[in-house]
Amino acid sequence: MSAAATPLERFKSAYWSRYAGDMAECERRLSAISAEAGGTLGESCSLTLAAGGKRLRPLLVFLAAPSGATIGEAQQAAAAAVELVHMATLVHDDVLDGAELRRGKPTLMAAYGSEVSSTAGDYLFASAFRMLTAAGSPRAVSILAQTSLDLSLGELAQMEQTGDFELAPEAYYERCRLKAAGLFSASCGLGALLSGCSGETIAAMDEFGLHLGLAFQIADDILDFAGDAGAIGKRAGADLRDGTVTLPLLMAMERDGSLRGLLGGKLTDEAIAEICRRIQASGALDEERKEALEQVWHVGEALEASAGEVDIGRLGLIAELGGERRG
Repeated sequence: MSAAATPLERFKSAYWSRYAGDMAECERRLSAISAEAGGTLGESCSLTLAAGGKRLRPLLVFLAAPSGATIGEAQQAAAAAVELVHMATLVHDDVLDGAELRRGKPTLMAAYGSEVSSTAGDYLFASAFRMLTAAGSPRAVSILAQTSLDLSLGELAQMEQTGDFELAPEAYYERCRLKAAGLFSASCGLGALLSGCSGETIAAMDEFGLHLGLAFQIADDILDFAGDAGAIGKRAGADLRDGTVTLPLLMAMERDGSLRGLLGGKLTDEAIAEICRRIQASGALDEERKEALEQVWHVGEALEASAGEVDIGRLGLIAELGGERRG
């Protein structure tokens, strides 16, 4: 393989054949949850499922198992559960934001309205916990319950911080931990826990997931200003449109004081395009890419602590994806 191959290409070449069957089984279980609901609810859940996604969280459950371990019922239950929680949060986010597109396709909100969408999100959340009970681990259920609570707190924090251009970086990171990184952390921790890893490795996987999630969130916030709409499945400046203040914006405002005047006006498509242009010109996005890579560096520290039980090579490639994300 070429030395210029991307982390994703290298991961697929070295590891995908090992996990393709496990990922297919996870997908089957997700489809079964949608089919079980039936009627309009089932159709709406199927639409969410059909929207696709990277299925990174289920994959992390499998990758956090010890080297050579067989993926069993407990890990499959956790993999489906974390993806169901992720799907549920996306549905609820789209209701709150009134979003019409996600991953380039109509949202449930656009297709069915808020009442059906909210019900579908609740169904997916409840199904996640029913699924996870099959793992037979009260601790696993407790981890996912705390993560779900944190997701709610993170959403509340985001609502309270709407339009707050004086937001402290520490508040931004805490919101990201609650709303995004926590589910990465839970996925890795559950995979290690349900595979019988040592307490040290479980803690290391939890830490790995936390920093990986932060790296992905920072990269996502960068893409909101610089990503290709076709690649990321949403219009540029989506955070600006709903008033979500992110670290790239705060950094750009420090470098370009004229941005504040634009943010205080009516955010037309033309205004958003100009704001995105100025943010790119400020150099703030390059600075934030360095921050994403800093999180990946912390990921490496966590991996070293688990090297005796877990194949850190495969996880390291996933970490590189967080630092180099472009869509």
